[in-house]
Amino acid sequence: MTSSDLAPPAAAGPAPAGQDLPLAALTTLRVGGPARRLVRASSEAELIEAVRSCDEAGEPLLVLGGGSNVLVADAGFAGTVVLVATSGTELVDCGCGYPTLRVAAGEDWDAVVVRAVEESLAGIECLSGIPGTAGATPVQNVGAYGQEVSSTVERVRAYDRVERRVRTFPVGDCGFGYRTSRFKQEPGRYVVLEVEYALRPASMSDPVRYAELARALGIETGARAPLPAVREAVLALRAAKGMVLDADDPDTWSAGSFFTNPVLAPDDAAALPAEAPRWPAGDGLVKVPAAWLIEQAGFGKGYGTGLARLSTKHTLALTNRGGAAAADLAALAREVRDGVRARFGIELVPEPVLVGLSL
Repeated sequence: MTSSDLAPPAAAGPAPAGQDLPLAALTTLRVGGPARRLVRASSEAELIEAVRSCDEAGEPLLVLGGGSNVLVADAGFAGTVVLVATSGTELVDCGCGYPTLRVAAGEDWDAVVVRAVEESLAGIECLSGIPGTAGATPVQNVGAYGQEVSSTVERVRAYDRVERRVRTFPVGDCGFGYRTSRFKQEPGRYVVLEVEYALRPASMSDPVRYAELARALGIETGARAPLPAVREAVLALRAAKGMVLDADDPDTWSAGSFFTNPVLAPDDAAALPAEAPRWPAGDGLVKVPAAWLIEQAGFGKGYGTGLARLSTKHTLALTNRGGAAAADLAALAREVRDGVRARFGIELVPEPVLVGLSL
C-alpha cells in the first residue's frame, strides 16, 4: 500500500495565545520554561497554517498536544509552540463490515476510550486512563495491559512538513513497532491531524492477555470481560501505580513510564539473573521490564532526596514532588539510566520527548 494525497483545507490564521509563556502549565510533569510564542490551533486549518507559516519563516517549532510525554528544559523553547486543540469524533461506516472511529488529533484520548466503551466498540478498552491526545497515540504506538493502538489504527492523516502537503497513511504505511512508528522515527516531519480506529462491535472485550489485568477481573488469561468492567479494572490498576492524573497527588505529576522496556537479543537476555522477568518480543528477541531493572539496580519506589523523585507507587515514573526543575528530573533520569547500565550493561531509552535538554 502507498500513502495517498489530500489537499489541505483552506487555512485560517490562528491568533497567538501570547509571548514568553511558561510551558510548565501545559505539561503533566509541570516543568518547562517559557515559549517565545504560543499559538492555540482549534481547527485543522489553523493547525496547518500555524505549522506552515513557521516553516516558511524558518521559525523553530514545537507542536504540543496533551503535554503528557514531554520534558521541556527550564530555559523553555526559543520559538513557536503550537498547541493542538482540534476537536471532533465521528463514527464512520467504511463499508468494510466494521465501523471506524474518526478522531481529531486534539481530542482527549481517554474521552475517545469512553465513547468506544459506551458505543460497545472493542479494541482500545485496555488503553483507558492514558493521558494525552488522540494525535499522539499513533506516534508512540501507545500500549498498555496487552493492547497496542496499532492493532486498531486504520489510517492516519498528517501534514508532511517536508513535502508541505497533507498525506494519508494506511496502517501498513505507519511503520508501527514497540512504542514507535514512522511518525516517531522521523521526528518533526509529520504533524498528525486525524486518526481512524477500526473497532469491533461487541459488548465483550478483546481476549485479556495481560495476567495482572485478568487477575483483577477474576478471569482466566485469554478470556473476555464486559467492556465497562475492563475499563474500570484498568483505571484501578493505573491509579494504584500513580498513572492516572490527579491534581492533588504528586505521584501522578509525571510523564508516565519514563523508560521503555528494553528489547534484547537472546544472548543479552541470558546474561541476566535467572529470576529476571522476561517475555518473547518476536523475531527471537526478549523484552525485559525496565521497572525490574531499575529496582534491582538499587532505585526503589520514592528514590531521591530532592523535589524530583521516583514515584512512591511505581519505579518507572519520575515525578515532580512540587517545585522541581527540568534539570532535576533530567539528573534523576541520568542517574537511574547510568545505574542500570553499570549493573546490567543495558542502556535504558527514555520514552518522553526531550526538548532543549538531553540525558
